Amino acid sequence: MTVRALLPTVALVGTMLAVAAAAAACEAATGDDSATGDDAPGTSTAGDGLSGEVVVFAAASLGQAFEVIANELEADHSDLAVTLSLAGSQQLAAQILAGAPADVFASADGIQMSRIVVDGEAAHEPVAVAANRLTIAVERGNPLGIDGLADLADPDVLVVAAAPEVPAGAYTRELLARADVELAPVSLEADVRAVLTKVEIGEADAGIVYASDVTAAGEAVTEVELPSHLDVHAEYPAVVLANAPNPAAAKAFLDLVRSDRGHAVLAEFGFLTP
Repeated sequence: MTVRALLPTVALVGTMLAVAAAAAACEAATGDDSATGDDAPGTSTAGDGLSGEVVVFAAASLGQAFEVIANELEADHSDLAVTLSLAGSQQLAAQILAGAPADVFASADGIQMSRIVVDGEAAHEPVAVAANRLTIAVERGNPLGIDGLADLADPDVLVVAAAPEVPAGAYTRELLARADVELAPVSLEADVRAVLTKVEIGEADAGIVYASDVTAAGEAVTEVELPSHLDVHAEYPAVVLANAPNPAAAKAFLDLVRSDRGHAVLAEFGFLTP
């Protein structure tokens, strides 16, 4: 299993086109007759001859859970390699629309997924694979005694958040509107994992992230939970892409994510059932 850092659009598209061409040549040489992937996920099983590379574009917050799922899929299919490309959903959607070859897209919101669907890049209707909630991550031990959103409005508190165009940033704006709180973040990050990192390394006192991010961080940060009446429900839709180079493996990956085992892995990392 490989986790790939997101490259600038032109570089990524060029690199992935080359990879796709090599994979296609390999399939032609081996006479691959895998399924077309036109149907929505739901029936893949181990031992069905999956091989080659399957490229999964996934929202950064799904990273650690998807790594576990990818490793398990590879364990069941020794000739299959899963590559995860993790970034903000808006970046990933832009890459797909720019022609970057990928097999699966898992977004942190419906807005970015709708761009893919409207452009005809989805092989089927999106399916919900996970849900999440927002929370506050603060420095380990909460040395400033932050108790809620109102405390983040203190100008002496260094707050980071996801940029408005990022799903986590859009959810954050909705949260702040519900709470009637105005913030002046010291930085706006390209994905929610970058928000968490700023808190982990001490460059920020607090950040608004997903609950799953705090779970993944372990003892590196402390969570300040938000009251239930402010809860903003984040849902993660996913699709096999219409031009997936490896549609059978893409379907198998999405099937595993949606299985009882996939749900259990996601729950371990703080995700909710959609």
